[in-house]
Formats: sequence, C-alpha cells, structure tokens
Amino acid sequence: MEGPDEFMKYRSPLVSRYASKEMAYNFSDRKKFTTWRKLWIYLAKAEKALGLPITDAQIVEMESHEVDIDFAMAAEEERKLRHDVMAHVHTFAHCCPTAAPIIHLGATSCYVGDNTDLIMLRDGFDLLLPKLARVIDRLANFAEKYADLPTLGFTHYQPAQLTTVGKRACLWLQDLAMDMRNLQRARDDLRFRGVKGTTGTQASFLQLFQGDHDKVEELDRMVTKMAGFEKAYLVTGQTYSRKVDVDCVASLASLGATVHKLCTDIRLLANLKEIEEPFEKEQIGSSAMPYKRNPMRAERCCSLARHLVALMADPLQTASVQWLERTLDDSANRRISLPESFLTADIILSTLQNITEGLVVYPKVIERHIRHELPFMATENIIMAMVKAGGNRQDCHEKIRVLSQEAAAVVKQEGGDNDLLARVQRDPYFAPILGQLDAILDPKTFIGRAPQQVARFLSEEVRPLLEPYKAKMDVKIELEL
Repeated sequence: MEGPDEFMKYRSPLVSRYASKEMAYNFSDRKKFTTWRKLWIYLAKAEKALGLPITDAQIVEMESHEVDIDFAMAAEEERKLRHDVMAHVHTFAHCCPTAAPIIHLGATSCYVGDNTDLIMLRDGFDLLLPKLARVIDRLANFAEKYADLPTLGFTHYQPAQLTTVGKRACLWLQDLAMDMRNLQRARDDLRFRGVKGTTGTQASFLQLFQGDHDKVEELDRMVTKMAGFEKAYLVTGQTYSRKVDVDCVASLASLGATVHKLCTDIRLLANLKEIEEPFEKEQIGSSAMPYKRNPMRAERCCSLARHLVALMADPLQTASVQWLERTLDDSANRRISLPESFLTADIILSTLQNITEGLVVYPKVIERHIRHELPFMATENIIMAMVKAGGNRQDCHEKIRVLSQEAAAVVKQEGGDNDLLARVQRDPYFAPILGQLDAILDPKTFIGRAPQQVARFLSEEVRPLLEPYKAKMDVKIELEL
C-alpha cells in the first residue's frame, strides 16, 4: 500500500504508471543490494577455496543474511560516509560480525557496482526478449491472415501501387526481427567485469595470493561462473568499458525507432479507418467528442519511443568522457539512463503486444479506397489490352489521358467519386475491351508477388527466430491504463 507521503514527491511514471513489476524489480534497490551481498559471498567462497583463511562459519553467516538488508541503517551509514558501497559493507558487517573482517576482501567498489549492473543488464534483456518475440508472433499471425488482402500502397503518403495488408505488416516485422537479433546479440555479448581491483590490474588480489598469478586468474574465473557468466572482460579499468552500455542502449533505441514508425503507420491507417487498434466497450476516446476512437495505445508507444531514442545520447557521451582508468561522472547519469532505457522498452513492448493481439481491419473501407484510386492505376493495363485488340498505343494513351484529367477534375474540384471507369465505358473507342474491364480492374492482379513474399518471409525469417521462445508465447498482456 502507498502511504500518503508517496504523493508528496515525484515518482517516475515509468514505474508508477507503466512498466511491469518484473522490470521495475530488476532495477530496484532490493535487487541491487541483495546482488551486492551475493557477490561478496561469491568472492569469499572463491577466496576460501583458493586457500585464503576464511572459515565455513563466516560463509554461512554471510549467506544467512543475504536478503535481510537494513535499508535505514545503510542510508544512515551513507549519510556519514558519503560512500554507498562502504555504507553497505558496514551494514552487512553489522549483522555478520564473524565475517566482518573478510567482507569485500581485496575488492574495489566497482566489483559490486559494475558486476551488479552487468547482471541487471543481462536480466533486463531476458525480460525483454520474450516480450519482443510475442509481439513478432502476433504480428506474424496478422500478416499471414491478411497476406492476400489488397490495399493501397503509399509513397510520400500519396496513393501508389497496391500492396497487401499482410505484406505491409511484414515491413514492420522485418524491422522487429532486426531488433530481435540486435537485442540478442547485445545480451550475448555481455561479459562479467569479474575480479579486477582498483585500476583493473588485479594488484590487490596478487598480493593476497602472494604473487600467485594462476590463483588470481582462477579467482576471476570462479566468481564469473558463480554469477552465471561464461566470460569476463580480460581487461578493464576500474570499470568495464562504458561502450558496453552504448551497445545495450543502442539496441533498445533502435527498437524505439522501429516501434515509432510502426505505431505511426497504425495511426495514419486509423485516420483512414482502414485499421484500428483494439478499443474497449466502455473506453472514451474524447471528453468532448463522444464518437471519437483515438489510437491512444499507438500514441503512447510513439511518446515513449521518442524518449527511448533520446536516451541514446547519454551512454554515448558517458563513454566518450571516461578519463584514463575512470571518472565518477558516469555514475549519476547511468543510474538514470540505463534503468530508464529498459523500463521504457518494457512498457512499449507490453503495449505493442496488446495492440498487435487486437488489430481490427476494415476490408470494405480498404476496398472503397482502392476503388477510388484503381482506375488511374489501371490505365496502363487498359492501354495494353487495347493494343492487343488492335488499337494504336499513342491514340489510346491520348484518349486515356484526356479521360483521366476529366475524372481527376471531378474528384479534386467537385469532390465527386472517381468516374474514369464510367467514362471509358461510355467512349465507343474502348468497345473492343469492355468485356475485359472487370478482369483488368481486379485488385488482386495489382498486388504482384506480395502473398508469396509474405509466406516465404514468415517461414524463412520470422518463425525460426521465435523457436527459442515457444514456451513463453501464451502470456497475455492486460494493460492497467
């Protein structure tokens, strides 16, 4: 329950209003500081295994207090010491008096700070990847269902040659598939900072092990494995390279660009009344205009995606100003930019899953829009049919040009419907092909290989990408707001 004090201070909407409990927990203080304690336990266990004078009793004592953190004491210690890591060392030592002398032995603050950040980044990707897979799955089903439904294509947001509703969805899917591979690559490229010491030279650990390089390397390997990583970075300064953060946020910012484009397309199509996002029975579109059905979910995605794209500047600049082995001007920025990137991506994907599970298509509206434009697009086919029937191409072209201009004037100047087809039917010149007009104007003859492209793209590029996430496909998203 939130107390009244909660409403007296700023709360990030990313947590209070949007993101999932799982992602909010991933970047929480409890996850952060319990992970610090786990890392101190891993370090002590590995140091003991490699011969340092650490007892079983000390390990057991630390393990028994892994999660019972006295946050009030830690806050008071930090006020006194002005150092968050030492505040938590003291707080942990207070409830582990036997282990107190060996907690954080040989380590620097970044041992817990950076390694915990890498764990949070890895776990953040593990939360996002199944969500992205579900969005791709829902959109793939949509593309398959509407693979051969003709619709107006647009270039410059002007009517162009026909495509299909499913083929257009594949353009969205292709970008999302690229994002899927980018997120997976960023996740798999993550390594552990490991046990490296103050400037990354492992000098303190070499001293602890009396110059035994093999034991220092083994210590690094053991702790890395305990933390669930296959590899550690072989060289670090005091911190792992901040270019790692650049790679992680870049994959998320790129996803943001994809989602903004996709949801903008949905908003444009909603204006045309061709496609709508799901709309609840009691949902209100406008406080003043009861008839409105605003694409508010797609708008939310665009709004948040803009923030996600903008966050890319933070890690880029942070990486560029890390002097020599490190400076502390990365810290405050990373506390904001890294969690916000994942929290923002998280709610975007949840909202997008909700949208893609309930997209509504209006074929009759799409058909009407095609009918308005198709006669103009069919002029070349009419000319070719006339030539086959013995006509002269240049004569036919001129006839069609004049009739097209007249029909365009009706549409643009009088606000009427496109009557080019009626004009062609009335003109005796076109009598030889009147029986072919229905076939010439069948929208399905204007969609090229769109249905075949959809089928091949889904089978070769999309479905295989989803295989590792099959077990997590059935999760439904219920949006709070």
